[in-house]
Amino acid sequence: MAFCKACGQEVGTATFCPKCGANQGATAVPAAVAPGVGVAASPTEGLAENVAGLLCYVPGVGWIIALVLFLIDKRTFVKFHAAQSLAMHVALFVVFFALGIFMGMLHLMHIFFLGLLLYPVLWLGCFILMVFMIYKAYLGERYKLPIIGDFAEGLAAK
Repeated sequence: MAFCKACGQEVGTATFCPKCGANQGATAVPAAVAPGVGVAASPTEGLAENVAGLLCYVPGVGWIIALVLFLIDKRTFVKFHAAQSLAMHVALFVVFFALGIFMGMLHLMHIFFLGLLLYPVLWLGCFILMVFMIYKAYLGERYKLPIIGDFAEGLAAK
């Protein structure tokens, strides 16, 4: 007994499957096996530029995505957003580190509660900044942040 190569239905001696209509005589070659067809030139080729750009600003893991995209993606739009995201995350790390030192000094002076007011405001500001940058990257804009935007543009051009 012969069975359909596509759906497994019994076909007997028929040339086409009575259930799905698949040709039983010819063997189809998958497109990915054919040379030069279906082979991606870049690991991120299937990812749209705006989506790749916005992934760089995802809170928490955005810096990892930005680092990977900066190293492997050749598109200037993606490299710009990856470089800007990396620079933004480094700047935020420095700000939070300095705030931690400041909190330690305030704790020694027994007025640390002032610093406790700064942390939530700074976290909210960082989150709003990241959401704003996600929005701008999704729209396909090359929005440059002050100071680090020019640095990122220089890195993306290389």
